[in-house]
Amino acid sequence: MKRPQDDPSAKAEAKRLAPMMKALKAIHSAASPESMSPDDLERQRKGQELLGRLVTPMVGMSWEPFDLSGMAAAWVRPDRGHDRRHAVLYCHGGGYTSGNLGYSRPIASKLAGVTGFEVLSFEYRLAPEHPYPAAVEDALKAWDYLMYLGYGARDIVVAGDSAGGNLALVLAHRLKATGRRLPGALILMSPWTDMTASGRSYQERAELDPSLTQDYIQAVRAAYAGGEDWTAPGLSPLFGDLRGFPPVLIQAGTNEILLSDSVRLRDRLVAAGVPCRLEVWRGMWHVFQMFPIKRASEAMDSIGRFLLEQLCI
Repeated sequence: MKRPQDDPSAKAEAKRLAPMMKALKAIHSAASPESMSPDDLERQRKGQELLGRLVTPMVGMSWEPFDLSGMAAAWVRPDRGHDRRHAVLYCHGGGYTSGNLGYSRPIASKLAGVTGFEVLSFEYRLAPEHPYPAAVEDALKAWDYLMYLGYGARDIVVAGDSAGGNLALVLAHRLKATGRRLPGALILMSPWTDMTASGRSYQERAELDPSLTQDYIQAVRAAYAGGEDWTAPGLSPLFGDLRGFPPVLIQAGTNEILLSDSVRLRDRLVAAGVPCRLEVWRGMWHVFQMFPIKRASEAMDSIGRFLLEQLCI
């Protein structure tokens, strides 16, 4: 029987992805809290810019940066005719310590492509310079901007990957706590839902994960929320009251230490009566959707179908 590593096409894909995986590993290579030094943070943030350039955005999109009340933001708009009634608010990942518009561009473009919606990305303030709750405040600013433009809450999809998935959930918790309407749906890619790191996959998947380590999780957690109660819903939305949340699609890979964060979130959403679909993609890693591979395209197509069902477009 031919082994996967003997397949010429598999070898070619591995070679093509090698520079991207190297950049991804560099971003998430923090080995201790000391790696949150200014020099190391600069290296990680530049690594994300590099990864954003390596992972080419979809063609047929316009990229329109602008200043949102002092916060860098950008619209991704499909060049073809598109649905102007809906929008996606996209929260990028990066452990709350890195991430920028350049890094958000590939997934934002893919979301626009599969939904036909305009996608708003924003560059929230990063830790340790700006710890919790700065990012949450910036997410609320972006949400309020969409409200100002005239979108209805139910016409907005909030999407996020990794720490951006955490931010999307925390934003929903914050809106609910203040009596405001919630978005029409949540799209979560490899979301970081439990800052206590109590899920089994943190140990069981450690050897499989090509990008994240528990040391990295501990380092960025300390930079973002050191001294805080990590069980609080504003940090670990897994432990909040999820009743009344909109429909949720969660995607994760089998080869990532955050897999438990997705599985346990699914279980709690179902227990709370929230429509939820969890897709676990075999052999895939953390936020694989941003890479130019077939499985990523399939996952993004699934997002488009999910929103078609839920929003009755």
